[in-house]
Amino acid sequence: MTPSLLVHACCGECAAAVLEPLRKRTPFTLFFYNPNVHPLLEFRRRAKSLQVLADAERLDLFLDLAYDPKQFLGSVPWDRPERCQACYRLRLAETARLAAERGFEAITTTLLVSVHQDHEAVRRIGTEEAEARGLGFHYEDWRPLAAHGRQEAKRRNLYRQQYCGCIFSEQERFAPTRRHVYRGEGGGEILRTERQP
Repeated sequence: MTPSLLVHACCGECAAAVLEPLRKRTPFTLFFYNPNVHPLLEFRRRAKSLQVLADAERLDLFLDLAYDPKQFLGSVPWDRPERCQACYRLRLAETARLAAERGFEAITTTLLVSVHQDHEAVRRIGTEEAEARGLGFHYEDWRPLAAHGRQEAKRRNLYRQQYCGCIFSEQERFAPTRRHVYRGEGGGEILRTERQP
């Protein structure tokens, strides 16, 4: 019998990328658990994009909408690669816990769509967390489907994020740019000191 699969989903775009191969393989349910995503409005946009996709495709979905930045920031190191690996573990451990509780046989994650994630670390951590709960971990390299996910997100008008999710990745993404820097007319001189990290 084909095992039932709980799919940790980071966003609508990545989930849209893998719907077709997942449907061919096994019954599955999506799970939004991403306490790493900041700020709050970004978190809500990603959750909503996944909910819109699940509703349109009539997919089962568990949404964990608890938002506690202190909990996330207090549970991961602040530097790469340890930060990313701790983040993978946090999300995949909760996915495995829920899967075991609800009677699923295996887990996987849409993190495997992203070309920016450490696939070997995701695979290792996913396997460890799944096996600790008596589950399987389904690894598949879905990076070739990333462009399809972007196209589907555009076609469906789903929110498309511009950084991985945490406050550190937001800084890494936008620090080299001048995006959203205020350029309006002002009444006085702006004094600014920038400290380099």
